[in-house]
Amino acid sequence: MVEDRVTHGTRIAQLLSSEIHGRESGTFGRLAVVDADRDVEPTEFGAFAYRVDCDGQRLADVNVHPDRVHLEFQEGVDAAAEAGQDVGLRVRPKAVDPPRTLVFVESGAEVKRATDVLVAVVETLDDA
Repeated sequence: MVEDRVTHGTRIAQLLSSEIHGRESGTFGRLAVVDADRDVEPTEFGAFAYRVDCDGQRLADVNVHPDRVHLEFQEGVDAAAEAGQDVGLRVRPKAVDPPRTLVFVESGAEVKRATDVLVAVVETLDDA
C-alpha cells in the first residue's frame, strides 16, 4: 500500500490551521489563527499565510513555501528552538533585532510536532 505524503506548502498550512482550530482544550483553547490570507501563493522565501496568536498576542507567523511552511516565532524564540529540535523539526535562528526563530514543517506528518512546539512556547511564556 502506498501512502500519500503531503508536501505541498499550502496544504501543510491548512492542516496546521485545522489542528489549531480543532483542538480547543487546554493550551489550544488559547491559540487562534488570525489575519489569514486565503489566496496566498507559495514563494521560495515563504509568503505570509496567517498569524498564530495566544490570548490575543502574536506568537508566530506561518509562511508558505512550495514544499513546506515555516513558523516564525517572535515570542519564546529560545523555547521554540529547543522544542523544535526536541521533536525533530528543522530549526534555525533569524538574525534580526529582536531575534526570531524559524521552525520548518516539511510534511503533513510533521504538523502534530509543530503544534507541540506551539504548546511548549506558550507554557514557557506562562512560566516567565
